[in-house]
Amino acid sequence: MEEKYQALFTPWKIRDVEIKNRIVMTSMGGTSLFGWMEINHFDKEASKFILDKAKNNVGLILPGIQPIYNPMLGQWLYRKKGMYRKLKEFMKEVHATGAKLFIQLTAGFGRSFTISPMMETLYKNPVLRTVSKPFMNFDKICASSSESPNVWSDHVPSKAMTVKDIQKFIVAFGKTAKLLKDADVDGVEIHAVHEGYLLDQFTLPYINKRTDEYGGSFENRYRFPVEIVKEIKRVCGEDFPVSLRFSVESKAKGFRQGALPGEEYQEAGRDLEEAKKAARYLQDAGYDMLNCDNGTYDSWYWAHPPIYMPENCNLESVEAIKNSVTVPIVCAGRMDPEVGAREVAAGRLDAVGFARPFLADGAWVTKLMEGREEDIRPCICCHSGCFNMCRYKGSANDQDLSDSLHMARCAVNAETMQTNKHHLVKAKKAKKVVIVGGGIGGMEVARVLKLEGHEPVIYEKSDHLGGIFVEASKAQFKGKLRELIAYYLHQMEELHIEIHLNTEVKDLHDYPADEYVIATGSKPRTLKVPGIERALEACEYLDGKEVGQKVAVIGGGLTGCEIAYELFLEGKEPIIVEMLDDLVRQKGVCMANSQYLRDFFAWKKVPVYLETKLKEVRENEIVVTDKEGKDFTIPCDSVITSTGYIPTPLQTDEKHIHLVGDCEHVGNMRSVIWGAYETAMKI
Repeated sequence: MEEKYQALFTPWKIRDVEIKNRIVMTSMGGTSLFGWMEINHFDKEASKFILDKAKNNVGLILPGIQPIYNPMLGQWLYRKKGMYRKLKEFMKEVHATGAKLFIQLTAGFGRSFTISPMMETLYKNPVLRTVSKPFMNFDKICASSSESPNVWSDHVPSKAMTVKDIQKFIVAFGKTAKLLKDADVDGVEIHAVHEGYLLDQFTLPYINKRTDEYGGSFENRYRFPVEIVKEIKRVCGEDFPVSLRFSVESKAKGFRQGALPGEEYQEAGRDLEEAKKAARYLQDAGYDMLNCDNGTYDSWYWAHPPIYMPENCNLESVEAIKNSVTVPIVCAGRMDPEVGAREVAAGRLDAVGFARPFLADGAWVTKLMEGREEDIRPCICCHSGCFNMCRYKGSANDQDLSDSLHMARCAVNAETMQTNKHHLVKAKKAKKVVIVGGGIGGMEVARVLKLEGHEPVIYEKSDHLGGIFVEASKAQFKGKLRELIAYYLHQMEELHIEIHLNTEVKDLHDYPADEYVIATGSKPRTLKVPGIERALEACEYLDGKEVGQKVAVIGGGLTGCEIAYELFLEGKEPIIVEMLDDLVRQKGVCMANSQYLRDFFAWKKVPVYLETKLKEVRENEIVVTDKEGKDFTIPCDSVITSTGYIPTPLQTDEKHIHLVGDCEHVGNMRSVIWGAYETAMKI
């Protein structure tokens, strides 16, 4: 292990519980040991995931949140005693590794509950709403501190939680914590005065408008989480550790209005001064650790930082409250291990929280300890596997049901939380497999095939591997994508995979093999408008072709917006032209990512023309048509098109063919890697 990481591997304590190192796996929805928003049960897939992290040297593990009361099915978490007996047996396995485990208990989501179009339909229809109430009671699902708009839906508002229900929840926290203590769990974490979840909604003045004992004054707003910890300590004893998930600053200007790094704004929620006071108050109430970040669902890119957010984005705020308390402080949010180690060594943090890196590579801590950093598969902050809840104009959460029910999967690691579906299958007979195309899809197929015992051979027509993702990684903020490409190149070398560069395969019959994988990617869609030859395609710009100062970007999907973002960072003046009614109006792009881009362009006053089509490209301007059919011109020095791609599979009559990646259907990193993994399993 490099000396710069040494401070991460020193022991520390939460009350009397000693943790062997300073690395905390923070909670992620979908890794819940008692199931995720479903009938409670001891979850085998989650337990397998958790135990793997324990075996791979994580000091403190926080599985996914467990709702104290599941309003979708009307069940209290303390009711089913059998799963606690299974948990107790599981804890023996966890403790055998030297790891410690806290269970995270949540009061709920309130106005942050993700409403889907189907749920909107149920709610808007009085008959359906009544019929569905036993298993989907929206008044309880979305109950908040006060009446307020849902983060995701314009049609399903939140109603105020009753005092009677609050008291039931407090008692339930105590009962559940006692069962967990008896199951030999090392502690609990209360979720959360953090991220704008239910308990946080009670503390935030722009949401909580109550006039009873749970609203108004500072003490009243924080009463709910205070009464929870006091009840747990009463039932479980003072020595039983209770952590709190805590967002230092809300970074919110109001409902659905976040504040970006560096932006001047009026805080609508918790500012730093209140955070210092709240941290002391919560500590004095009984909380033994504060597990910290920033943000709410109204400023979601702080709590779930996309690649556009700076690394260690929450560190400054978290460290600002360190001197206000004596309990341990943990910081999470795109934390860099080297920076985390430095801050721990300096006494400015007690431990460092990581979440998504464990989805990308469950053994990254072990690899770090062994000095094998080049073997760590990096998280690229895309959210497309773990948290792809999306929202755009006129839509609630437009997410596939499969993704809603099975979170905490990973775009770059097909095995994460779905080992029953994606796992290595040792070859009964080794096959020679020719792979045409050395992009990410081609390399992933080759990697998995080699591990299964086959003989993959890659043929790539260019002089390098990586395909279109090489261009996609060139933006200055895409360092994590460059790390992923480097990871794959290292795997090709470590696995001794045969590779032929500068070799264009035109006829598969010239390359005898048992099976063939075609991973030839796609080509840009060309707009048929006059003067289009004057425009650059997105990859041409990313490859280094010069553009002028004022640049029109045609296409406001994710790629077009990222190009406009890069142009702005370079000091250019981007203009976005999009034919749909919102930017990044596409399924699978997490709201944290899309909201950041929309908020950034609004803050920086980047011209955005929605419901507008390109009609012509001229020398120093473009002609566009708005939704009323009116033509107008936009002056610009250059034009970049980002209007999608078309699959380009190799044409062949060979029978043993498998298509992988964009040559089959254009998708994203997740569809490419998962599809490649599944193809290798079939072979």
